[in-house]
Formats: sequence, structure tokens, C-alpha cells
Amino acid sequence: MGVPWLSQVRFMHLAFAFTLLVLVFFLLSFNPSTLKPTIPPTRSFLTSESSRMIQGNISFPGVHNSSTSSEAPPQPQNSSNHSNNSSNIHQVNLDLTQGVPAEYIYEAGHIDVSSEVCADLGKGVKLLIAITSAPSHDSARDAIRKTWGSFVSRKDVAIAFMLGSIANETINRKLDEEQILYGDIIRGKFVDTYDNLTLKTISILEWVDNFCPKAAFVLKTDDDMFINVSRLLAFIAKHKPEQRTIYGRLARKWKPIRNKKSKYYISPQQYKPPVFPDFTTGPAYLLPANLAKPLYQSALNHTYLKLEDVFLTGIVANGLNIKRVHAPEFLNKRVTFTPCNVQKEISIHMVKSAEQFDLWKKLHDIAKCKK
Repeated sequence: MGVPWLSQVRFMHLAFAFTLLVLVFFLLSFNPSTLKPTIPPTRSFLTSESSRMIQGNISFPGVHNSSTSSEAPPQPQNSSNHSNNSSNIHQVNLDLTQGVPAEYIYEAGHIDVSSEVCADLGKGVKLLIAITSAPSHDSARDAIRKTWGSFVSRKDVAIAFMLGSIANETINRKLDEEQILYGDIIRGKFVDTYDNLTLKTISILEWVDNFCPKAAFVLKTDDDMFINVSRLLAFIAKHKPEQRTIYGRLARKWKPIRNKKSKYYISPQQYKPPVFPDFTTGPAYLLPANLAKPLYQSALNHTYLKLEDVFLTGIVANGLNIKRVHAPEFLNKRVTFTPCNVQKEISIHMVKSAEQFDLWKKLHDIAKCKK
């Protein structure tokens, strides 16, 4: 015998009411505060316990080279306690191949400014040597200070090391101690990686504009370089800082690498023309300090490239009508370490920390060299 029709209707009403009550109870018990908005991956951040954010860290998939070398790709690369302020690194992959303006990536300002490097904003300084270095390269910095970096004893020469930020507390404590001893370390607001070399150089330009704009010239170089400072000063004496010119090893008619498997891949969205503008290779190049401001400001308005020399001395400088002039004394490569090679050139690349002392000695050897 079936259930009466009226009973069936009543049963359906009760079931509907029960379902409605369960739904209302669920909605009342749900906490909206647990919702978190999705943060767009326009930057990467170095977070801290004090909620201080240091922006500008970029993660490039497939590239993990920790070298500080600024060499372009081969053609057919004020003291405070930072141990508590860099405890966690949160990286967000950002697809730069789509073309991202540098201003979206770079955060202005510095953690360590070391303004005492350039007294009176660099007035009377003929040469500021800004050396890109990695936080862990303390032996390289120490070797430079004890050899060609000893020119800092002259009042017309200033030397500083530009670093990024890391989360390693042990290294950060060592950096704090190193800074107390020498006071020549500048730290920008970006994570120190090979892929962020362009951010490092932009940070140099900003620092020069803020703290050393009255200097005559700036040499941007790396901590694996040997610099013949005497010969460089002689080179500077023959040139005027009023000239809008960057001097170095000139690379001409280099083409962007379009192979997506290469770590040097440049997409058409990043740079469309088939050939780069002429640029001075990154291991060492010289520019008037008064170009730091326009280069810095203009760089932020260009599509970011991780090839720092191509980007700054090529694309950005070309847009500002700044000349790039080839100077053969800038070798920017490794050569045989003979006294003559060391004495007649301005820059030698791929020099290990221990080798700096050997080259420094050979620089002062009396040798008859062919001109």
C-alpha cells in the first residue's frame, strides 16, 4: 500500500525546510576574514619580521647562476642590523618575456647608503669606482682593498661595493662587521642574484645621483676584475666629463638570442629590432657621473632586460643620444698575466681573489714593453 499523496507533500516540505536550515547554518558559520586576495606577480619580495618589504627580486625560471659577472652573452652575462630584516625570501615567477617596464620591478632607495664614501657629494673626486659584488664574496672585496683598491687613500678616488640583499643571517652578520670596518658597502633593495644584475646597476646609478653627483667619472666594474687605476686616471685626464660619452669595450651589431632554451633569450616583446644598439661590455665601463641621473630615470621607463650592459649602455644610452666609444685599454677579458699586459691595459677580467696580489705585484715590476 503506497504513502498517501498528502503525506508525500508534507514530507517534501519538511525535507526542503531541513536543507534550507543546514544551508543557513553553514553560511552563518563561514568566516569571511579567511579569504585572501590574490596578489598579482608584478614583483618579488624579501619579507621580514618587522613587515619591511624589499622589492625587486626577480626569479627567472631555469637560471640559477650566482655569478656577479656583468659580461654580455657570447655571440654566435649605513650599517644596520640586517640579520633580522631578511629572514625569509618569497619569490614569484614573473614572465619578463612578455615585456615589463623596469619601474614595475625596481624599488628605489638603499639599505646601506655609505654616504661617507663620497664626502661633500663627491666634490673633488675624479674617479668613483663602483664595484658590483655578491654578499658572499668577502675574499674578493678584501683582495681588491689590499691591491688596486688601495687607491682609495687618495682624496680624488673613491671606491664602493654594490650588493643586493639575501636571507642568510650568517652572511648578513659578516657583512655588518665588514661594513663597520670599511664603510664602503652599499646595499640595494633587491635580492642579490645573477638575474638581478640590471637592478644592481640601476641601483648604482641612483646612488651616484643621490650621494656622489659632483664626481667627475664613475667606473662601473665587477669584483673579478683587475683595474689599473693609474692608467685609468691617465685616461680620464684626457677626457672631459661634460662630454656625454660612455667609454669601454664596444660591442657592435650584436643580435638578440631568440632561442627560448637559452638563458640569454630575449623575446620580441622585450626587444623587437633584430640588432641591439652598440653597447660597452659590462665587466668595466666608464661614464661621467652627471649621466647617472638621466640614465637612472630613463632606465625605469624602458622594458626590463636582465642583460645589464645591453640594457643600460646600449638601449637606454642610445635613447638618450649618449655616445659609446671604444677604448682598447678596456680588455674585459682574461689574458696572460705578464707584467706588460698588466701595465698597458686598464681592465682585465676573470681574476680570482688570490690572483689580484700577483697582478698587483706585476703592475709594479720594471719591464720593457713594446708599445
